[in-house]
Amino acid sequence: MTGRIAFQGEPGAYSHQACRQARPQMEAVPCRTFEDAIELCRTGEVDLAMLPVENSTYGRVADIHSLLPGSGLRIVDEAFVRVHINLLALPGTRLDQVRSVMSHTVLLGQCREFLRRHGLRAVAGADTAGSARVVAERGDPEMGALASELAGEIYGLDVLARQIEDQSNNTTRFLVMSRDLDLTRRGPGRMMTTFLFRVRNIPAALYKAMGGFATNGVNMTKLESYMVGGSFTATEFYADIEGHPEDPPVARALEELRFFSDSFEIVGVYPADQRRA
Repeated sequence: MTGRIAFQGEPGAYSHQACRQARPQMEAVPCRTFEDAIELCRTGEVDLAMLPVENSTYGRVADIHSLLPGSGLRIVDEAFVRVHINLLALPGTRLDQVRSVMSHTVLLGQCREFLRRHGLRAVAGADTAGSARVVAERGDPEMGALASELAGEIYGLDVLARQIEDQSNNTTRFLVMSRDLDLTRRGPGRMMTTFLFRVRNIPAALYKAMGGFATNGVNMTKLESYMVGGSFTATEFYADIEGHPEDPPVARALEELRFFSDSFEIVGVYPADQRRA
């Protein structure tokens, strides 16, 4: 698929890396905020939006979970991106010349052991790729940046140390969003279904709504709750399950869910990323 895909951050951000990995033939369009990326897709200025939803080390991306239900967009794919953190510096710089490193606070926290071992001072930056750009612009060989290799490529920086993150399995899950829902089966593997629902105001409604997934052997991989309209009594749920809505076990489970729900909406049907396992 050709076209344009929006992401939040500066060129070289991990969201940009996700675009290259999942949609390498599309033009990646940087946006200042998640809201901007969603709006570009919603209005048709771009074809897709790449949004991070959760990280294996730090959990869910709160901003995205609050934006998705009202975005009007639909999930058409997911991408699991291994977050390799690298120390970048000006061309020709040696590691022993670097005194401080700049990056987003989350990445600084993921490289504490490396920074401690090399006596490097952590400097908080607005984001990862933006920190690489700052290092390139300042021209100070004593300052480095923690970012992706893609950021080093874009801003002309050398990689002094690769994959310095403390956690060897640090991975971020991204969702590829579109204006249109695609219910076709695609890809060689299993499918995922994501939906929103609000249970009826009856005793044990959530327990009863979930029962159909257990009795039909449908695996639910995520269940999140949201307060609706500032009320403590109105709650909407966001769920991911394995399977396609037309699979008989899934169809039976969703039928039971609908019976105990005031509202139900499919947000996406998409191939499971092979890295999910």
